[in-house]
Amino acid sequence: MLDYINYAVFGWYPYLALTVFLLGSLVRFDREQYSWRSGSSQLLRRRQLMWGSNLFHVGILVIFLGHFFGLLTPIWVFDTIGISHGAKQMMAIVVGGVAGIVCFVGLTMLLHRRLFDPRIRRTSSFGDIAILILLYAQLILGLLTITVSLQHLDGEEMVKFMFWAQGILTLQPSASQYVADAAPIFRAHLFLGLTIFLVFPFTRLVHIWSAPVWYLGRQGYQIVRTTRRGVHPAE
Repeated sequence: MLDYINYAVFGWYPYLALTVFLLGSLVRFDREQYSWRSGSSQLLRRRQLMWGSNLFHVGILVIFLGHFFGLLTPIWVFDTIGISHGAKQMMAIVVGGVAGIVCFVGLTMLLHRRLFDPRIRRTSSFGDIAILILLYAQLILGLLTITVSLQHLDGEEMVKFMFWAQGILTLQPSASQYVADAAPIFRAHLFLGLTIFLVFPFTRLVHIWSAPVWYLGRQGYQIVRTTRRGVHPAE
């Protein structure tokens, strides 16, 4: 029974979550473009929003990139460049821990602002609050996994998660066996992470797809106002 649950949660649930994540985002962009926004309330408690948002986005970006490259980079790449499993594990603990704390501080400020300012609370939807709480819970779980990782500094536990993620990406549901004996807190972290992908299209997180990164490479321009003499109609 436990093997079946593990196979369903970590073998097939990832495909459900990622399918809804991609198709749901596409459908929402096509049919509900007006709702494709972050829903900012920046006119209220602007300083707290600025600090909280900046800390949260910097932290979450480092965490995302760390997870993305850490889990999906083939192991032979690390072996080729001479990074051992233990060194990779320690790097993940240090960098991920610092980024996690930065993100935690920022998200705490955003959640406090959203929940305890009466005006912002009244204008917040259920989804606005729910996704912040979901991210908060996931972040706390991620930080707590560090205590377990410190007990496995050889990096072998991390290798299991790499095999799992890369197996799922290459359409191998049987990769769920790699995390069957993982610590419960890691399994909860994985499940909640997949759930965030599942609900992504139905929340304000969709504004991530509209990040204006193209502005970084765009040439500057200047608006010039010209004065033209009026044209008098022929008499």
